[in-house]
Amino acid sequence: MLKKIKENKKGFTLVELIVVLVILAILAALLVPALVGYIDKAKEKQIIAETRQVVMAAQTLADEQYAKDKTDLELGGAGFTADAIKTLAEVDGELTEVTVSGGKITKVVYANAGKTCTYADKAYTVADA
Repeated sequence: MLKKIKENKKGFTLVELIVVLVILAILAALLVPALVGYIDKAKEKQIIAETRQVVMAAQTLADEQYAKDKTDLELGGAGFTADAIKTLAEVDGELTEVTVSGGKITKVVYANAGKTCTYADKAYTVADA
């Protein structure tokens, strides 16, 4: 007589486990670069949004001063400081340059979280700090 083959097989074989792990590794290799790209895009959009807030706050302060005496401001004078602008904009980054011409904000350089955003000519450009 032939021996009965065991019909109750429990668990996975080593080959099956290795195949599953290889499939998971391939999926991870495909997904990680895509996720990193999304994170970089999100950081870029965040710095642009914060720079817009800074531009609006600086324009508000410049408008107040320009309405009083029709003179352009320089960063650091007459209540037009980086701290005053950041407080009004509710941001934490570093504001390094604000240029006012004719009562209008023409250039702003703002940095935060390893990125620097420059507002000039009504356009925003982002670079790594």
